[in-house]
Amino acid sequence: MELGLKGRRALVTGGSKGLGRAIALELAREGAAVAICSRNRAECDAVVAELRALGTTGWAYEADVTVGSDVDRLVEEAASELGGLDILVNNAGGARPGTFETLTDEDWQIDFDTKVGSIIRVCRAALPHLRASSAARIVNIGAVQGKAPDPTFCSTSALRAAGNNLTKVLAQQYGPEGILVNAVNIGLVTTPQWANIRQRKAPHLTADEFAATLTADVPLGRFGRDDEVSGVVTFLASDRASYVTGVLIDVAGGMGRYA
Repeated sequence: MELGLKGRRALVTGGSKGLGRAIALELAREGAAVAICSRNRAECDAVVAELRALGTTGWAYEADVTVGSDVDRLVEEAASELGGLDILVNNAGGARPGTFETLTDEDWQIDFDTKVGSIIRVCRAALPHLRASSAARIVNIGAVQGKAPDPTFCSTSALRAAGNNLTKVLAQQYGPEGILVNAVNIGLVTTPQWANIRQRKAPHLTADEFAATLTADVPLGRFGRDDEVSGVVTFLASDRASYVTGVLIDVAGGMGRYA
């Protein structure tokens, strides 16, 4: 299927590993020029080498998307390097498991800045460049807990719900300008962050034991792969999704029971 991404210019936050890396590589395979960022320069440079090996432009910036000045520099330099921006994928994030009673004020603040504040900052900085694009797309990466709350992921449940509503607000406000905004909500997907989650939630279990306790709630009975997410994100960024905006798509193997 021709997705119409050749020559498009994309920025992927949190692009140095896991889902961000997979999304950046999928966009590059479809012909897009891709800029990525993370707080780890060495990891970014390794992904840029992979992007360039695919025959496209790859560019990296060391940035913390919870810091406004970093975001402003990131977006301006990415747009300058790529010659503009057509696609923004807000992927920066991370799980911070905990119940209402165990999460501290610091936990809540870090989670807000990462999961919601970063989307606000990066979208605001990117907006002038997206307005100049003839095919502007924003894809926000969220989690199914935003629609199916989990008390053991209390802050994730609350803040991903906020991110979902922010996605819909942006879609409504900027649709008339041709800027399409959608979200992909993931469930259990194999990424490096699961080692951290296991350490916080169940350090007494092995990785396999922990995975078994989680996949019992997934109708497909397994963790998802990063390419199963990146394919959906790339479709939403493409010409084939030109009449899709304000949509929240679950990539979660059926996980999540909604009212």
